[in-house]
Order: sequence, then C-alpha cells, then structure tokens
Amino acid sequence: MAHFDPRHMSRRIVEGRDRAPARAMLKAAGFTDDDLTRPLVGVAHSWTPYGPCNLHLRDLAGHIQQGIREAGGTPIEINTVSISDGITMGTEAMKTSLVSREVITDSIELAARGEGLDALVVLVGCDKTIPAGAMALLRLNLPGLALYGGSIMPGHWRGRDLTIMEVFEAVGAHAAGKIDDEELRQIENHACPGAGACGGQYTANTMAMALEFLGLAPMGSGSVPAVDPRKPEVARACGRLVMRLLQEGVRPRDIVTRASLENAIAGVAASGGSTNAVLHLLAIAHEAGIELSLDDFDRINRRTPIIVDLRPGGRFVAVDLDRAGGIPLVAQRLLEGGLIDGSQRTVTGKTIAEEAASAVETPGQQVVRPLDRPLKPVGGLAILTGNLAPEGCVLKLAGHERTYHRGPARVFDREEDAMAAVIGRRIREGDVVIIRYEGPRGGPGMREMLGVTGAIVGAGLGDSVALITDGRFSGATHGLMIAHVAPEAAQGGPIAVVQEGDIVVIDADRRRLDLEVPEEEIRRRLAAWQPPRPTYTSGVMAKYAALVTSASRGAVTLPPGG
Repeated sequence: MAHFDPRHMSRRIVEGRDRAPARAMLKAAGFTDDDLTRPLVGVAHSWTPYGPCNLHLRDLAGHIQQGIREAGGTPIEINTVSISDGITMGTEAMKTSLVSREVITDSIELAARGEGLDALVVLVGCDKTIPAGAMALLRLNLPGLALYGGSIMPGHWRGRDLTIMEVFEAVGAHAAGKIDDEELRQIENHACPGAGACGGQYTANTMAMALEFLGLAPMGSGSVPAVDPRKPEVARACGRLVMRLLQEGVRPRDIVTRASLENAIAGVAASGGSTNAVLHLLAIAHEAGIELSLDDFDRINRRTPIIVDLRPGGRFVAVDLDRAGGIPLVAQRLLEGGLIDGSQRTVTGKTIAEEAASAVETPGQQVVRPLDRPLKPVGGLAILTGNLAPEGCVLKLAGHERTYHRGPARVFDREEDAMAAVIGRRIREGDVVIIRYEGPRGGPGMREMLGVTGAIVGAGLGDSVALITDGRFSGATHGLMIAHVAPEAAQGGPIAVVQEGDIVVIDADRRRLDLEVPEEEIRRRLAAWQPPRPTYTSGVMAKYAALVTSASRGAVTLPPGG
C-alpha cells in the first residue's frame, strides 16, 4: 500500500515561502509554527443554544480536539447551522428543516475545501445534522468519522417516562378534552430535562444507529447518552481515532459499501426506526456513488423482524437501550440471524462482527428481544406503490397492527388546515386525511407532520384514521401514516387530483396505495391540473425548490441536468 501523506490537503495552504501571508493570519488566531507542521483536522459541529439537541456539542467538540492534539494533529473547529424540528414543527419554519440538510453538507464541504483540512470529525446532534454529516464525509472523502452527541434523558411525570412525543400527543388530548390545562403544562415542563436529542427511536437516534451500522461512527458511541459521564472520553477517543484513520489513509468511501448500506437499513428495520431514514440513506448512498432504491428498503424490511422495543412503537426510551447493551447488542442479534453482513469494516478498524462480539448484555434486560421472540416478524417500514403513488411512498408499520384501511379522503393543501380540522374535531373515524403540496418542491422543504399525527393519536383517532402526505413524518409518529408520496403534488403526481370524498385504499400486505377512481378519470383530472405558484421566489428556499429531486431519490439537490 502506497504511503498516505497525512498533510495531503494542508500543505498547499501553510507550507512554503509563498504561504507566509496565510501563516501570518493563522498566527494572529493563535496557531504556532508547531501547530502548522501538523495535520489540520476539522471538528465540524452544529452547536447552538436554541434547543437541547445541539446544546452540548461545543463542549464535546473540545474533548474531540483534545484527542486530536494528543495524537499529533491540529484541530480546526467548524460551526454550522442547525434547525430544531421539535421547535419548528407545525409552522412555516419547519420547511427549513430538510433544506438545512443540504446547507449543512454544503457548508462543511466549503469549510473543509477552503481551509485545506486533512481529515474530519463530524459531531452531530439533531435530525438533519446526522445525515448531513455523513453526506459531507462521503462527498469530501477525507479520512474521517462521525460522532453522535447522544440522546436526552427521559423526563418524568406521574410515574412515567416522557419524551417530546408525549407533549405532541398531549396537545391532541387537550383539544379533545381528555386532559386539562394544568396536566398539559406539567407534561410540557417535565418532558425535556436537558441536553440531548429526542429520546425515543425517533429520527436522531434512528440515524445515529444507522451510522454505526454503516461503519462511519464507532460502534457503541452513539447509544451513550448526551449527559452521561462517559461521553467526554468517547469524544476524546474519536479525536485519537481520526488521527489513526489519517495516518492509514482510510477514507469514508472505503467504509461505506452497498453491503454496509443494507446493514444500516436492517438496523433501522429491526429497531422500528423513523421513515426519515429512507430519505437520508438514499441521500447518503447518492454521495457515496452507490445505487440504492426504495425497493431495497422493502426487501430488507420484509426479512428483518422488529426486535428493539423502543418508542414510538414500543415501551422504552433511548437511554434504556444503552443500559441494555447498546447498539452492539442489536448488531449481535442481527448477526445471529444472518440478517447483516458482519464482514463490513468500520472506522475502528474492526468489522461489524468483531464489534458485535464485544457486546455486553445486561441480565434481564427487555429492550432488545431474542430473534425467536420479536415484537413483529417484519421490519418497521414498508414501501407501497399504486395509482396514488406511482414512484412509491413509505408506510410505518411499527407501533400499530393495522395493515388495511379503506375510507373517504379528507383533502388539505397545507398542514395547518389539516391540524385545524383535527383540533376542531372535524375528522371522523374511518377518514383518510390527505395533506399535499408539502413535498420537497411543493413545500418547499417537505415538512414533518408530527403536530397533526400527534393530535390524531391524542384525540383517540390513532386506530381509526389514516393519513397520507407528500411531506414527511417525525420519527415520533406512529399509527397508519403514509409519507413521501411520489411524485409529489407540486410535480403533478396523482395526489394533486384527489378530491374530497374519493375512496382511498391502503393495503400494506399487498404493498398498494390506490384511489378508487377510474384511471380515465384520473388522467382527465391530471390533464386539467395546473401547478400552483411557488411559495418562495427568492432566497435559499427558492434555490432549493429549483434543484431538489423527488423523495424517491432522497430529495437531494442536483445542478441543472444532474
């Protein structure tokens, strides 16, 4: 193997007579001659005081930097943006969330290229920062790894653990008269006790698990909670590890393969994870230059049982998984069943099988089931197609038993209108709520619908109402909910021409989503359809709408003709 230069990028910035002006400016910022003879290693994070998910990342970044220095590198801290899904949920501001995934990826790429970084650690916290960090690693293909900041601890009220999901559902319960003002306030006050990302197998913890199965994050690092006293040493170890990857010249595209992507899908399936993982893993595969399709998700989910009992579909919170044995225990179970490829390498230098062999199961734990006693025999997601979703859509199977629903469409062209109908008790048992023009281009930004889905469940309609959207769902969503309908309404997909009262059929066993309207009538409606005026005509939202692809391709942005 040829020698890999650990300063392969930084030399052109800091070395030689002509770079004296650059060194002068770096010395003004506190760098020494010794610092500038070492590899420059980026520590990219999304610290912000706005909400708990990223609140602690700057402190963790300091520990990563310590590990980099100990191993002979010079750390360069990079701060990027972050949008809180939980705070923006149900408002126009939520449209910025998925857009931020692309902006975060782009900003890390720009900083790494512009500052001549030799290697990179991405420290990630909330939903979009995690896939964005992985996308940046693969796009740049610098030696590097990811570290998840960790889950929030559960809140407590009246003897039960709380997560943000219970707050959203309490809104619906309050609107239905099931709880009073004081109980709503107490749930609100107790649900989020400090730093860390939302505490179930929602999108953040789902994607953190996926990155460990991909091999981009050290196995076992993500399930350590945000405020756990072990976390600083986990961070320092990542600083030392990135220097080893740099010395050995191991790059992210050496780690992420077709087989490791399938491992990640299996981890999501086995844990009843978020539907957002479909979008994000498609986008990660795109950056790695690996073909991945919606059919792959369905195939892997069909063969993978749900064995991890986590909210929203299960009983436990994320920190319970850590106490039970963590993500290595999940990998061990899946290996026992031949459900993942244990030969895939990870950033630690060990294979998935070697990492899983070190799992320590807590006696008597109930979070990770044995393979012969799964929660469900198949994974938590299904891909449906039909005349209402020709390119496909995603159904979450975890957390409910219904696989069939037939009912009248209740059609809304924006999330706020649907929410008002639920809160106003205008949605009835058997209805199929359709929320459209919320897709990647139509939103733009493909808003999550936890406000609406939580209100439906809180109102007692979770077992009798279905919801279909070209937008997204939070990982905390559960019930018969279908998202990512493609083509989206703004692109002239059939969802654009559903009319109030049309009968919609959801048949998960047959993997079908259909409108009981003659095909000739659907064609007639589509021929008469006119695209709506863009919501945004300038700025980042307009740029995103112009460049974004279908949800069936991961809603990535591509240059014209890409």
